[in-house]
Amino acid sequence: MNPTLLSLLAIVAAYLMGSLSFAVIVSRAFGVADPRTFGSGNPGATNVLRSGNKKAAAVTLLLDAVKGWLPVVLVKAFGPAYGLGEGTLALVGLAAFIGHLYPVFFRFKGGKGVATAAGVLLGISGWLGALVLAVWIATVLISRYSSLGALLAALAAPLLYILGDGHLWDMHRPVLGAVGAMSLLLIWRHHENINRLIAGQESKVGKKKK
Repeated sequence: MNPTLLSLLAIVAAYLMGSLSFAVIVSRAFGVADPRTFGSGNPGATNVLRSGNKKAAAVTLLLDAVKGWLPVVLVKAFGPAYGLGEGTLALVGLAAFIGHLYPVFFRFKGGKGVATAAGVLLGISGWLGALVLAVWIATVLISRYSSLGALLAALAAPLLYILGDGHLWDMHRPVLGAVGAMSLLLIWRHHENINRLIAGQESKVGKKKK
């Protein structure tokens, strides 16, 4: 098959996988209220946690990460044999992330993409994903603000990718572009959280938001 066509098919498949809004799907499976109807209204693991069902939130977090990780890992493992390089890998990761933000199966109204972005980064490099996750976890443990953790992790991701070049991984410009684009989109999707953080009105992790 033509590499260009195969690359396009991989990108579309990644977008469709990203469009699976597991916050909604898992909530239905667990008999939990639709996360779009309470709290922040965001279909993501943090808002599912506000329902009080920790298991549903954990499953949502895992599946949202996997849908970002799997397409990238598949392209890394099998792409080179079919002429798919770092450009395709970068676009596949970005497509899965955008699918979560604008899911075709859910009227293009998706979540903020934190878990899916983490999955993409883990697929690019386990070390990169682990370092960015460490930034998020440390921030949340200290501040109890998931959104603040996401914002700092988004800022750290492209910087860490550049700093780790030649040590923990080899940097590729298309991948850096994709990581940078995800970071900017994450920050933009959190603009309401930024306003609430400044006003001191942001909800903390583990606290139900009415």
